[in-house]
Amino acid sequence: MLDTKLIHTLFEALNRELQKSGVIGEVGICGGAVMCLVFNARQSTKDVDAIFEPTTEIRAAAGRVAETLDVPKDWLNDAAKGFFLSQPEQVDVINLSNLRVWAPAPEYMLAMKCISARFDTHDADDVRFLIRHLKIKTPEDLFSLVEAYYPKRVIPAKTQFFIEEILESD
Repeated sequence: MLDTKLIHTLFEALNRELQKSGVIGEVGICGGAVMCLVFNARQSTKDVDAIFEPTTEIRAAAGRVAETLDVPKDWLNDAAKGFFLSQPEQVDVINLSNLRVWAPAPEYMLAMKCISARFDTHDADDVRFLIRHLKIKTPEDLFSLVEAYYPKRVIPAKTQFFIEEILESD
């Protein structure tokens, strides 16, 4: 598990690797890393889901960081890139000499979490936290928020059930 302190250490090491290569990089984090670094809503996450540029250089630098700091090779991964259908409003998280780390605005994060809607992960707790943070009261309000970022045609049926269950249980 990666806690907040270790995530900061990993990004500092990534910055040094990019600096050695003369590369300026940008990482947009999502998922558990945002819940840890931005909201302090939980202590740790298993990895850092993100989108990043330049992709090849950051992936290589992250691999070197993994070897050096003895963390899993995929500590930084772009498996969540399919959830970024549009460019979200960005909130700066970490700014270093060769690396900028940002997170989506809370509304976008909530929509992403609702789209992924995984009951076997921290998603439900994260969604509850973000609902409270954004003061959302009804399923209709939450559906409207999700539809502001994702076209209806790509919203899975499980998202509706997930939202209704979350808001009915609170």
